[in-house]
Amino acid sequence: MGWDSAPLLTCDNIFDTMSVEIESILGNLTSVNDEMADLLGSVNTTASMRHICQRHRDILQDYTQEYCKTKSNIQAFKDREELLGSVHQVNSFKNGLNNRKQDFFLKENENIMGADGITNDAISIAMATKENLYTQRGGLAGITNKMNAISNKFPMIGSLMNKINVRSRRDSIIIAGVITGCLIALFLLS
Repeated sequence: MGWDSAPLLTCDNIFDTMSVEIESILGNLTSVNDEMADLLGSVNTTASMRHICQRHRDILQDYTQEYCKTKSNIQAFKDREELLGSVHQVNSFKNGLNNRKQDFFLKENENIMGADGITNDAISIAMATKENLYTQRGGLAGITNKMNAISNKFPMIGSLMNKINVRSRRDSIIIAGVITGCLIALFLLS
C-alpha cells in the first residue's frame, strides 16, 4: 500500500499535534532568518551574502505557503469527509495531490528560471570586469610607452632608470641567494 492510498487522517490529535510542531518550526525558522537579516544589516555584506539571505527568505515563504495550503486542504478534506464520507471525496483529494505535485514542479521551474537569471547577471559582471581589465592594461601600456619616450628624450632620466633597474635586479639576485642558502641549510639540518 503506497503513501497515496493510505488513510491520511486516523485521528484529529495527530493532525493538531503535527500542525503545532510545524508552526513552531516555521516560527523558529522565521526568527533565524530575521536574525540573519539583522546580522547582514550590521556587517559589510557582499551581493552573494544578500542573495543567500533573500533566497532563505524565499524558501521560508514557500514553506509557509505550502504549509498553509496543505493545512487548508487537509482541513477541507476533513470537513468533506465528516459531511459526506464518500469514496468520491477521497478520489477528489487524490486529484488535489496531483495538482499539488504540478504546483510544486511549476514552482521549481520558476526557481530554475530565477537561478538562470542570476547566472546571466554573474556572467555579465564577469564580462564587464574583463573589459575593465583590458582598459587598464591599455592604460598601463600607454604609461610604459610614455616613460620610454621620456627616457629616450632625456638621457639623464634614461640612465637613472637603468641604474634603478640594475639595482633592482641586483637586489633580487641577492635575495634569491639568501633564500637559496637558507633552504639548503634547512635541508642539511633536517
